[in-house]
Parts: sequence; structure tokens; C-alpha cells
Amino acid sequence: MTVEQKLFADPAELAAVFAADFAAWVEPQKKRVITVALSGGSTPKLLFELWAKDYADKIDWSRIHFFWGDERCVPPSHRDSNYGVAKELFFDKIVVDAANVHRVLGESDPDKECSRYENEIAEHVEINGDSIPQFDMVILGMGDDGHTASIFPYQSKFLNSERICEVATHPETGQKRITLTGPVLNQAKKVAFLITGANKSDILAQVIHKTGEFANFPASYIEPENLCFYLDQGAASKL
Repeated sequence: MTVEQKLFADPAELAAVFAADFAAWVEPQKKRVITVALSGGSTPKLLFELWAKDYADKIDWSRIHFFWGDERCVPPSHRDSNYGVAKELFFDKIVVDAANVHRVLGESDPDKECSRYENEIAEHVEINGDSIPQFDMVILGMGDDGHTASIFPYQSKFLNSERICEVATHPETGQKRITLTGPVLNQAKKVAFLITGANKSDILAQVIHKTGEFANFPASYIEPENLCFYLDQGAASKL
């Protein structure tokens, strides 16, 4: 397992460097299809804007199939929709085949959609020797409670689920979400955590150094072959 940390002054610099790193990562790959799972949150918004503005013609988007690490069970027009944000800031502003964008149908029944999305992932993402889908890259964030994707501390059983996806429930709002499970996240060829904000610094330090209450935080259990933390100054202040 390879773990790398990259530190930046602010979220804007973080997003700019990750966008450049992503372009450099895509370019040499020999695969015809590259599978990427996107994240929601404020930093990905900056990333989507950069991709649309500075990389629309610099990356061969036709090679990339986009999925989501998690999604809120809301219609795509809802302000909480991760897909809706990506569509507005990114997909609507570049040339990309609609067949390459594999959104979670958040407006559908969560349990039925969870099964449907599992099947869609299995159809398009490389399956490894353990019969687990293996994304080329998964982009993740971390909440100030240590959750990642939509695996919350009290639903840590999803870290060991035998399914590709699970239906999660937000602990405060009760909102239903569909999330990739721990085994799928850990089988990704590369995972990039984009983490910003001083409010996450204490938990992040425990997650990275495996100290304190790290075992209570789902982000601690994301340990793929290739892991990189992109951190702003606030998030990294206690490392």
C-alpha cells in the first residue's frame, strides 16, 4: 500500500493541483475505458469548474466513464443531488457522451435503485479476481464525523458488506443515500481524498496516524493499493 499526502494553502490551490494531477494520470493510460467514481461536496465543485474551464479540450473525456461514490436519494434537479451539481458545473460544459455518465437515479425507490446501480457498475467496471468491481480511481471526501462516501460511523457494517452498494441513512436528517461499500472502495486502483477545513483537522489526524478514536471513523478503513490525501492547510493543521 502506497500512501501520499499533498498539502495546499487553500481549497482553490488543492483543486487546481488535483485537476492537473488527474490530467497527467489519464494521459498515459493504455486502457480504452477509464472508470472514475466522483464525490460530492464543496471541493469537488471547485474541481468541476476547473475541469470545465481549463481542461475541456485537454483531457479525452470520451475514454472516461463516471460513477458516484455516493448519492442522495433526491431528484437530479434537487440542490442536494451530487449528480445535479456535477451536471451544472461540468457535464453541461464539456463534450461527453451521455452513456459515459452513470448517475444514481435518486428519484427512484432506494432499495430498487441500489440493486439497479449495482448491476450497472458490474456491467461497466472491471471485476477483479475476488469478484469485486475495481474502479480505476475513486475520489472521496471526509465529513467532520469521519464518514466517507455515505458510510457513517453508526453504519460501519457497510465497510465489510458483500454488496457493491448499500442504502445508507444520514444520522441527523434521516435522508436516504446510496453508497459504495468498503470492499469496493478498497479495491480501487487509486483513491484520492480531497479534504478541506479546520473543522476536520482533529479527526483527520486520528485517521491518518491511527490514534485516539480512529477505529470509530469509517475513513480510517479506506486502505487501497494507492492512496493520496489532498489536504488544505486547515485540514492538515494537526498532522
